[in-house]
Amino acid sequence: MVFNSVGFLLYFLPIFLILYGLAPKKYRNVALLAGSLIFYACGEVRHLCLLLASMAANYEVGLYLSGNRKESKKEKRARTLLLIAAVAGNVGLLGLFKALSGILGLPLGISFYTFRILSYLIDVYRGEIHREWSFVRLANYICMFPQMISGPISTYGEVAPGLEAAQCTAEGIQDGLKLFAVGLAAKVLLADRVGLLWNEVTTTGYESISTPLAWLAAVAYSMKIYFDFYGYSLMAMGLGRMIGVGLPENFREPYLARGVRDFYRRWHVTLGRWFRNYVYIPLGGNRKGEGRTVLNLLVVWILTSIWHGVTVNFLLWGLLLWACIVLERLLERFAVVRKMRILPRLYLWFIIPVSWVCFGITDLPQLGIYLGRLFGLSQGINVYPMDWQEALATYGGRLAACFVACTPFLKWLYRKGKDTLPGLVALGALFWYCVWRIIVEGGNTFLYANF
Repeated sequence: MVFNSVGFLLYFLPIFLILYGLAPKKYRNVALLAGSLIFYACGEVRHLCLLLASMAANYEVGLYLSGNRKESKKEKRARTLLLIAAVAGNVGLLGLFKALSGILGLPLGISFYTFRILSYLIDVYRGEIHREWSFVRLANYICMFPQMISGPISTYGEVAPGLEAAQCTAEGIQDGLKLFAVGLAAKVLLADRVGLLWNEVTTTGYESISTPLAWLAAVAYSMKIYFDFYGYSLMAMGLGRMIGVGLPENFREPYLARGVRDFYRRWHVTLGRWFRNYVYIPLGGNRKGEGRTVLNLLVVWILTSIWHGVTVNFLLWGLLLWACIVLERLLERFAVVRKMRILPRLYLWFIIPVSWVCFGITDLPQLGIYLGRLFGLSQGINVYPMDWQEALATYGGRLAACFVACTPFLKWLYRKGKDTLPGLVALGALFWYCVWRIIVEGGNTFLYANF
């Protein structure tokens, strides 16, 4: 089950909200957990037992990770060994399924809930949060359906107040529905529509497209993956507000960034924060000289690549971005580069579509063909020179709409109008129009559900 499906929009969500709202406050977390497990089972029942076992095991581990000032060195060492074993077990399980995904299948949301588990265990060990005695509340943090499939990767400290309060108000539901409608529109009306160009190019065959069409399709895929993931994140935040749980923002207008480094401070913010807090800073961050910083960044990007997938194309994607970030760090030492405003943004719109091509094409020979057509380095087969003009005539309006949606304009419009009568009418119409499109065309799965 996914958010952009008739089953979720017209059956699961209304029924869940009614039962959750009617449940006595002390049982709302039980209702949320039951709803989340049903949601998970509807999407992938065969790995439900794995999820339950993982939650139970890590709940028990968390109870013994909390230290105190009076603990002995032996006790501290035992806690450290327990944490190491727990991290190795969780990461090993994730790695096993990643490596054997073609045989075992990749459990739904495992990349995301594994990182939430690790965040909780490490924060308890560090003493940054208290261990959670309630299994139900911790289980909700791990498998809460708004963030189950594709995040965001929240910390326990962020969601614990909402889970403890278990609030469900008419105002919260209304506010959440507004945000959910915007996220649904980003997915259905932008990501799915502009993504058709990428699908067409894939069907045609990469060797049979012109260089201009290759660039148009790469930009279209960049917009598709952005509004697909951004739309999901907005829907997740909206659902969180409906149940009284605040989920963190995951995107901050990344296509307005000044370079690749700034882009990934704005893109998938919670994943970047996770690697910063639990990998980059413990390795030394930027405190041990430029050479060590470059090495630490390399480790982070290799792990980020593996988190997305174990095929070589993801490693190429990560290494390309790492190289760009290292280059930017070197160039920033020159004052003339720091004063530039337009060039870094133009460079971003060149390198990011190229990187997404590496991300999206898992077959290396096909990736080589596409990159060859992208830069005019390989001979095409039966190429129609005007194919890009036809594509632009069909998809130009959709691409223009995506470019506008990448700016702060729509966000400003939403803030100004969401509490006005015309704004409420517009959001309601937008929601039901999206539902109608889903009924007619069907719902496409979220790209990050595959990771």
